[in-house]
Amino acid sequence: MTEVTSGVVRLDDLAHPRFSDEAQAIRELMAAVAPDCPLDSDRLHAKAIEDTGLRDFGASDYRQRLEVYLSSIREIDGLDAAGTVNFHAQLLQWLKNRLLLTDLLSRHPEIHDIELVPPVVIAGLPRSGTTHLHNLLAATPTFRTLPYWESNEPVPLASETGPEVEVDPRVTRMHNTTAVMDVLMPHFALMHEMTTDHVHEEIQLLANDFSTMLFETLGDVPRWRDYYLSHDQGSAYEYLATQLKVLQFLRGGRRWLLKSPQHLEQLPTLQRVFPGVIVVCTHRDPVPVVLSMVAMLTYSARMHRYPVPVHDIAASWVNRLQLMLDTLVRERDVIGPGHSVDIRFDEFMSDEMSVAQRVYDIAGEDLSGDCHTAIGRYLDEHRRGRLGRVETSCEMFGLDEQDLRDRFAGYTQRFL
Repeated sequence: MTEVTSGVVRLDDLAHPRFSDEAQAIRELMAAVAPDCPLDSDRLHAKAIEDTGLRDFGASDYRQRLEVYLSSIREIDGLDAAGTVNFHAQLLQWLKNRLLLTDLLSRHPEIHDIELVPPVVIAGLPRSGTTHLHNLLAATPTFRTLPYWESNEPVPLASETGPEVEVDPRVTRMHNTTAVMDVLMPHFALMHEMTTDHVHEEIQLLANDFSTMLFETLGDVPRWRDYYLSHDQGSAYEYLATQLKVLQFLRGGRRWLLKSPQHLEQLPTLQRVFPGVIVVCTHRDPVPVVLSMVAMLTYSARMHRYPVPVHDIAASWVNRLQLMLDTLVRERDVIGPGHSVDIRFDEFMSDEMSVAQRVYDIAGEDLSGDCHTAIGRYLDEHRRGRLGRVETSCEMFGLDEQDLRDRFAGYTQRFL
């Protein structure tokens, strides 16, 4: 069994995952329906049309990206039946989201006229404080944020709206999904807490246009990674901007607070699509960041494959993160000092309220009264490490610490 000592979890089944009886029962149910969940573009489109009663998916350029991603998924060595069902469900939802978005825009073209206030965007690697900062700032009434359930289904089905609907079915579905995830991956919350109302990343919205770094984190897909890196992401970010307008139209909001590691290598795109954008870059010693991220990715790989090639995934992500951080070093100054701020992890952990004040100042917002109180309340209720932590080491992943430090020396010298 995985060892747990004083809140520290030592994962000893990353390569050959073990599941509880309850989790295994869920996996067997998923395997039983796998024959009805093909990773086939035509059948996915047909199912999305059947489920929504709609036929217009919007601009067709996404289809090539979808085909590349599907090919990449099918190439995953050890892809199992439960994984096939998992990927099928996500792909189907993204297609349904496109149908619902296109339909809403056709009925309400005035959505396009909504002017977005320049968003505040948190850009940093996972485990560098981005999630904590995101949630801390989201606790205030200043910003519009994206709860997990809304990120997964941004536009409701027409049949699920109206005064007679007391509880949004999208919330119920996400609650059920997170409950299953907690059974299948009981230690994932220690690495990245995910609840129904948890503030989530807009990277999930980018998936609706089938162009996002999210796909790289859901599975080892080198074909997709190379395709993604070879294409400008401007149109995907434009689609994101349209979706933010849609969400404001549906549920209000004044100014968006966004967050994703993807933005680290998309600063020129952010500036082009969101003029006046405020960027908050978080920084931390890259060695523990890499180890934490690799632990999260190799642990979650049990959702779709067996065995899990832990060392191969680790090596691949070291290369990917080096590329990302090298891009950040090269392009960081695209966003000038009047519209950006760099936050070191140790600074943030030593004085969280002070960091919040710095973000508010650069964004031209007022941190006082209710906002200050809300952040204080959040900090009291969400102390770091309250859920425990997962132990990591270079040895677990076949990595060498000095090699990592050499690879990320340029980033470290610039920001730490």
